[in-house]
Amino acid sequence: MKKANALLVGTILAASTVASSVAVAELSGNIGFTSNYLWRGVDQSGGDSAISGGLDYAHDSGIYAGTWVSSIGSEDGQYEQDWYAGYGFDAGPVGMDVGYIMYTYPVGDATLDFDEAYVSASYEMVTFGAALTMDKEATTQYEDDLYIYASADFEIKEGLGLGVTIGDYDLDDPASTDYTHYQVSLSKDDFTFAYDATDLDGADGDARFTVSYSKSFDL
Repeated sequence: MKKANALLVGTILAASTVASSVAVAELSGNIGFTSNYLWRGVDQSGGDSAISGGLDYAHDSGIYAGTWVSSIGSEDGQYEQDWYAGYGFDAGPVGMDVGYIMYTYPVGDATLDFDEAYVSASYEMVTFGAALTMDKEATTQYEDDLYIYASADFEIKEGLGLGVTIGDYDLDDPASTDYTHYQVSLSKDDFTFAYDATDLDGADGDARFTVSYSKSFDL
């Protein structure tokens, strides 16, 4: 889940967002498929479909850890593997989540790897969050990228949900372009239909429609 611009980008958010409150200790898995892997509004799979899967451990204390893998196109057999750990807890009526994630690309160019620290706060249907880049293999000079977002989820009727997200990427490297992205999605059971757009120029600014399937299961 890399940046736009010079880097090959690689969601947990779809991809892989971990719940902010952990109720019981459990080991779980997940599998997924998407018609086009987008992360923060930017194409990660060259317009191709992608398959993914992951493992998560969540302790009843609120501590969790996991890993998630996704294909990102056929070039050189490259794929993305994320490793993350964090702590979810309730602060009164607000669900909090703090953690650290490493985005790695084991095949090909290792300079694509980078790490983020993240935090989010959820109240009823609304979530606010931020992610700060802590380390980049490609550079030690421009490491302070900041991503902030707000999202809301609404239940239209039982089993059918509407999601709206707006995010802003402030990239530390002056050679990179800051951007804002938008997403509107409809979810039914394990399927999600999404519309993504950014204010970037060129192909990265093109609006895209995607269809995704994801399934979680206890182990």
